[in-house]
Amino acid sequence: MKRKKSRFEQMFSLSRHRKRWGAAAHAAANAELSTMKTTLIDAGAPVQTRGAAKSLDAHIENLRVEFSGRPELLWHHAKLIVLIRRDFRLQETYAQFRALWDQEGDFLCANLNIRWLISATDTLADHDPDPQVRAVAMMASLLVNAVKVQESERFICDTGSAVPNPAHIERLQTDLVPLFEGMSCFTIGTDDTLRNMYWRLEPFMETPPAGAILRAIWDRFQVEDTVFARLRALHTRDKTGWWRDTPD
Repeated sequence: MKRKKSRFEQMFSLSRHRKRWGAAAHAAANAELSTMKTTLIDAGAPVQTRGAAKSLDAHIENLRVEFSGRPELLWHHAKLIVLIRRDFRLQETYAQFRALWDQEGDFLCANLNIRWLISATDTLADHDPDPQVRAVAMMASLLVNAVKVQESERFICDTGSAVPNPAHIERLQTDLVPLFEGMSCFTIGTDDTLRNMYWRLEPFMETPPAGAILRAIWDRFQVEDTVFARLRALHTRDKTGWWRDTPD
């Protein structure tokens, strides 16, 4: 694994300096957040970005198109993340980012998709001065990336249309089916593993602002096409359910 460059080494990276050129024009020190919540971006049909253009101006404009039809505040949030990742006035820009989450966390959790919620937790994990906030943010990032990798393997192996095997489900009710390193298969229908994990996560969900993001992601995983939702559909024991019936 290639090691991550130190902050000192990054200071002398010409590429990183080039990626920051023009950043001042995109910094909004006195942003009117209430106005941004009600102003919709009009940039034609939205197109999700893939990767980041080296030109900051181009990248910011690509993000504007991605958020077309959505509140301008979501684009503002994305711009702050980009500026932080390009080390533009890092302390000042992160303070704006954290203030945005402290003031508008509920709105952001309700309106950002998981991709941008995780960009937010990655940013919190990298830069927040509170170690508990960083830890909870890292929990959310780890959870999403684990599911992303699992669902990607499902696509690669062309198993998206696979259906549960009743014989395997029945076997799991009576037999321990080993996986690796002492781990065994989840007992479909009755297992309390995920419920207990959720109970352990709940206290961390009270840590603002990262906890609210973790809760939002957990709830969405129970209804989107993920392994959590697919196992939920096969679960039969109510008292070991791991989802909230009425998410906030």
